[in-house]
Amino acid sequence: MGTVIHSTLLVSDRRAERDGWIRFEDGRVSSRGDGDGWRAATQTGDVVIDAAEIAGDGAVLTPGLIDLHGHGGAGAAHEDGADAIRTARALHRAHGTTRAVISLVTASVDDLEARVAAIGRLAQHEDDILGSHLEGPFLDPGHHGAHDPELLRHPDADTVARLLAAGEIGGTQTIRQITIAPELPGAIDAIRAISAAGVIAAIGHTDADADATAAGVDAGATLVTHAFNAMPGIHHRRPGPIPTAARDDRVVLELIADGVHVADAVMLMLLRAAPGRVALVTDAMAATGMADGDYAIGALDVVVEQGVATVRGTDTIAGSTLTQDVALRRVVGLGVPLPDAVGALTATPAKVLRRDDLGTLRTGAIADAVLWSRELEVARVWTAGAVR
Repeated sequence: MGTVIHSTLLVSDRRAERDGWIRFEDGRVSSRGDGDGWRAATQTGDVVIDAAEIAGDGAVLTPGLIDLHGHGGAGAAHEDGADAIRTARALHRAHGTTRAVISLVTASVDDLEARVAAIGRLAQHEDDILGSHLEGPFLDPGHHGAHDPELLRHPDADTVARLLAAGEIGGTQTIRQITIAPELPGAIDAIRAISAAGVIAAIGHTDADADATAAGVDAGATLVTHAFNAMPGIHHRRPGPIPTAARDDRVVLELIADGVHVADAVMLMLLRAAPGRVALVTDAMAATGMADGDYAIGALDVVVEQGVATVRGTDTIAGSTLTQDVALRRVVGLGVPLPDAVGALTATPAKVLRRDDLGTLRTGAIADAVLWSRELEVARVWTAGAVR
């Protein structure tokens, strides 16, 4: 038995197809097309869904959204274990994020080993969890952001090996990415080791100039952690990491499109400078979906006012309260064409993860999908063909 969804604008792979339809079976996209072709594709027992009846005229169907970088939500932080991760995932799934990498803030190496292993075991059974992201401890102390500077360290070979070993679960590496400042002593060798293990090395929380950034990319780094934040800005004679990464086709840049971390004009500049290579992420923390008030991120106290999280007593931004549906609406509101905006939440992060079965509604892909209203409000979410 399958599911057929028809009469929708089908947006996938940076293209839009009017009056589209799609059929899911056994957790995969089995067929798709436009017009009345869905009638011939429908099999006995299929659930048939008229998109307009659920989402209204102008309904849109996209692949499920993928978040490469988030720390929690619904009052739950990823550091608090499996139930907290499930709670956060339920919130973000309701906002269209069908798959997510589980980000961890800096902690002791012992704690990181335990948390990485726990996430790895969870990922074996929870198909919407893609693995872990270590945002620390290999960060520049001068750009530590909402990470405890006392817990930062240089990326020595033994520590890198310990963390990578912790991510090996059942012969599979479950760490998806590690953020690292490429100018730190030992960083270039660490980037090589991280990349050789099949893990994404991400440049971030860094004081790197253009040369150090380029060296990190040449060593294997393929991602920039929340571009513009916790790194040097763009200077016309000292370009730093962002222009260096934006001009290099090997690199994807994360962008937090909440209007707080990066100004709208700068977001639009980056999207135009690196078309198809910007991944919209949330960097969401526990307060996402919750009221303003007192929270924590790792070992640091955080206060949230008007939806903006800062480390208590400072103006340092401490993650976001963003969901990916809001990011989509914001970017489309800047004038980015809908297929390109959707691509930044689907195809681009899937490419970073080397998952050609995600982030697309091509035949044979995993049937993750989101049905939206014309106003891009989430109406229904499917993960592997099932409503979640």
